Amino acid sequence: MASQQDSSAYWSKNISIIKGCLIVWFVASFGMAILFRPMLAGIGVGGTDLGFWFAQQGSILVFLVLIFFYAWRMNKLDVEFGVDEE
Repeated sequence: MASQQDSSAYWSKNISIIKGCLIVWFVASFGMAILFRPMLAGIGVGGTDLGFWFAQQGSILVFLVLIFFYAWRMNKLDVEFGVDEE
């Protein structure tokens, strides 16, 4: 990364990826498990309702997927800006 403009563009894209991941995380953990639980009560998953499932397991699985997505997307961004680790 040679210039200040490249650095600013890199961090701008990085922050937008982080914001997107945080929005997905919030909706999956807080939204589905707490806010939308009454609406999800009629949908059954594994012998329980979907809201309870998200509170107990679903949000953890979404978080794990977000970790791998973030690593994959940041590797692509690093290659794009020439700061990859080869």
